[in-house]
Amino acid sequence: MMPDLASGLMEVTPEIRGHLAGCVACAGKMEEFRQTMALLDEWKAPEPSPYFDVRLQARLREEMAKPQAGWLTWFRRPVLAAALTVLLGLGVGLFFTKGGGRYGSADNVVAVIDSTEPGTAVGDLQALEKNHDLYADFDLLDDLEVQHDVVANP
Repeated sequence: MMPDLASGLMEVTPEIRGHLAGCVACAGKMEEFRQTMALLDEWKAPEPSPYFDVRLQARLREEMAKPQAGWLTWFRRPVLAAALTVLLGLGVGLFFTKGGGRYGSADNVVAVIDSTEPGTAVGDLQALEKNHDLYADFDLLDDLEVQHDVVANP
């Protein structure tokens, strides 16, 4: 409310006057606002150049004399929007027909797994993972071998 009170847009009520008399902080702010409003009242806006209107009218005539955009400009935006819509539709269609997801269908994943060369780090890890059950049984063979040695050589 202080800017409105300082500029005179709002009337000072007895309640506000009483608060300003008792509150030093608000009274100080009100005085600062009044000084600012007094400075703004003294300020004069600069006059525009006498040739401003003449130059503005000349510029408007130049802009009006420029050739207007033809049918090609008007036609280009809808065609571009339609082309982008078709591309988006094709992209969504391909996404769902190829099995969706980030990696494609399960058939494509199997093809990638089978295409690794043996002897490479990735190929060895995939072979270990694929044959985990077989390698887990080797521990049983080691246990049988130890038991056989104990029975044969008591």
